[in-house]
Amino acid sequence: MAQDRIEQGRGFGAKRPKKSTSLGNKNLVPVPEGAKTSPKRVGQGPGSGMGKTSTRGSKGQRARAASMRRGFEGGQLPLHRRLPKRGFTNIFSVEFQPVNLISLTKAGLSGEVTPAILKAKSLIKSEVGPIKLLGTGEVTSAITITVDAFSASAKEKIEKAGGKVIIREKKKEEKKN
Repeated sequence: MAQDRIEQGRGFGAKRPKKSTSLGNKNLVPVPEGAKTSPKRVGQGPGSGMGKTSTRGSKGQRARAASMRRGFEGGQLPLHRRLPKRGFTNIFSVEFQPVNLISLTKAGLSGEVTPAILKAKSLIKSEVGPIKLLGTGEVTSAITITVDAFSASAKEKIEKAGGKVIIREKKKEEKKN
């Protein structure tokens, strides 16, 4: 049976063997001749099957191994220099982890809420990183929450519900001498 599979994939037309249309043969699709080829081995010399120049022509700058840098366009102003630069990256920017009031309500949090509790409830990714409390949603119970920053509306809503917002103290890093 395995020999039948190998024989069937020989080609199309007159070379193609005639097979019956039983269920055993319907899943065997013959592979056309030349459909499966090995990738070109560029720069591998006469043994690559591409001749001695390995499809690079004869002599000249482009035939050499490491003669041209990436993006070189023959002396024309390259694309990476033609396109304009846009903006800059602020190295002092701080990426806060946002926590909305609605997510505190959905998590059923009340009383003392610390970054460790927020991490345990999967509201933030890291309890070490900076956290900002945002005012989307409403709070029904009194919450005392410790965060790095907050919006004015969030503070107003928490204080209205009888809670308070505490700013977390930043740890000072000691300079190494």
